[in-house]
Amino acid sequence: MIKLESIQDIINKYDNYIIDQWGVMHNGIVGFDYAINCINYLYKNGKNLFIISNSSKRQKFTQDKLSELGFEKNMFKKIITSGEMIWQNMKKEFSKYKETKKCFHIHDKTKKDGLAFRKGLNLSFVNNVADADIILACTPFSNMLPVDYIPILNNAVNKKIKMYCANPDYETTENNTDKKKFCMGAIAEIYTKMGGEVLILGKPEEEIYIKTFKYTKIDKSKTIAIGDSLFHDIKGANNFCVDSILVISGIHKDLKTIDKLSKSHQIAPTYVINNFSV
Repeated sequence: MIKLESIQDIINKYDNYIIDQWGVMHNGIVGFDYAINCINYLYKNGKNLFIISNSSKRQKFTQDKLSELGFEKNMFKKIITSGEMIWQNMKKEFSKYKETKKCFHIHDKTKKDGLAFRKGLNLSFVNNVADADIILACTPFSNMLPVDYIPILNNAVNKKIKMYCANPDYETTENNTDKKKFCMGAIAEIYTKMGGEVLILGKPEEEIYIKTFKYTKIDKSKTIAIGDSLFHDIKGANNFCVDSILVISGIHKDLKTIDKLSKSHQIAPTYVINNFSV
C-alpha cells in the first residue's frame, strides 16, 4: 500500500474515478467540504466521475440527494446503487408471476425511503416472516441488534425463503461520530452462514460494475476506485481488476489493522489516503 497525501498525487495516472458515497463524500447529512472540492477539481481536470454505492435507496433518490449535500450531479457520468440493482431485479422477476408474492420487508420504519422502495414492485407485504415467500432487506429495524434477527432468520431458513439484500455493507459510521453501526450486509452474512439463500448485486460483486460501464468503454489501467470499506469498495475493485484507494477516515482507521485484514483476506488496496481530498 502506498500512502497518498492528496488525490493530486495520482491525478495524471487515472482518467476514470469510481467513487463511494457514505464516509468518502458525505455522512448522509452534509457533504464533506474537502470532498466537494475534490470532485470539482477532478471534473475541472476532465476526469470521468462515477458513483457506485451500496445504498439501499433507489438511483433517482441518490441523484437528487447529491444537490442537497453540496455536489453537482451533472458532474457524474453515471450514478448507480445496490438498491437500484435489487429493485430492477425484483421488478423483472416478480412481474412474471400471476399470483403476487408475499414479502417480509426489513427496513427502518421511522424513515420514508423504505416504503418508497416498494413502489412498482408486484409484491404484497406481510408483517410476519412466517407468512412470507421472500425477504427484502433494505435497512435495519430501529432498536434491533444483529442477535435479535436470529428468530426471524431461523424461521426463514426453515421455510427456505430467499433474501434480497439491497445494502450489502457490513457496517458504517454514525453521523458526526466514530461509532460504528451495522448494515443489512451483516444480517445477510449471518443468514448465509445459517444456510439461507441471499441475492447481492452491489459491491463487491462484479455485476454492479458491469452495469455501470455497460455502454461505456473504459481503460481499466486508467481507472481507480475510491472507498472506505476493505470488504466492499476495495474487494470490489479487486474483482473488477482496477486500482483502488482506501480512505482511512471512515470504517478502517488503523494501518496495522488494515494491513492484517488485507493479508488475511487477500484484499489489496493500491493506495491509502486520510480522506478524499486535494
